[in-house]
Amino acid sequence: MMEGIGGRLRAVREKWGLTLREVEERSARVAQQLGDQSYKISASWLNRVECEDRILSSAKLIVLGVIYSLSAEDLLSLHQQAPKDELPYEQISEPNTTLLLNRGPLESYVRRILPDRIVDEPVPEQTTLLPPEEYLPAHYRRGVFGRQDKTMEPMIKAGTFVLINTQKRVIAHRREWVNEFDRPLYFLYTRTGYVCGWCELDRFGSWLTLVPHYASYLPTRRWKYRLEIEVVGRVAAMLQRFEQTSAQ
Repeated sequence: MMEGIGGRLRAVREKWGLTLREVEERSARVAQQLGDQSYKISASWLNRVECEDRILSSAKLIVLGVIYSLSAEDLLSLHQQAPKDELPYEQISEPNTTLLLNRGPLESYVRRILPDRIVDEPVPEQTTLLPPEEYLPAHYRRGVFGRQDKTMEPMIKAGTFVLINTQKRVIAHRREWVNEFDRPLYFLYTRTGYVCGWCELDRFGSWLTLVPHYASYLPTRRWKYRLEIEVVGRVAAMLQRFEQTSAQ
């Protein structure tokens, strides 16, 4: 039996690691910013929606889209089942040798996650989270580094596409990585837009610091964790261009 929109909303919330109360608190902040209390969502109401597949108003869809980093259209489409031939992304094995991909499951996997005509794609000014794409599993999103985001230059250049795992939002401890190439990258949302880079938490878990590449001229920046900044997810893969179109 096909699961209703309530169950799928619950699955999205749980993937973000949010409690009903946390969704209520975040919706209250959105309602306050917009000056409209119709955007506020109570924990009890959301629980009923998830359990009983209740109809959602446009205002509630909008605020859930903000909290879950989904558009209202994406939320409306949650009733659709994922395609049966969806690739098991976490189960793709690594090749033992360098390959030129012509066919097979690995080639199909790469074809799905990497954008076509990457060299011809315009480079945005700002780092951007791209809209959800139906051929990606629900917990994966794509993003692209913008020209003005110099956080990881020269290691990662403008126009680089990243695949983001939104289920992995916990900031890794120093003992979990060995060098700068192992160090996890996180895609973040702030009040002024998206950024991507290395992250650190203070020992109390109160402040998140964005750490630039050591060759970047940008200073470190920090925000109140979960209040002034949201961790969209951890970068799972990236595709960096080395050629530019003549128009750029």
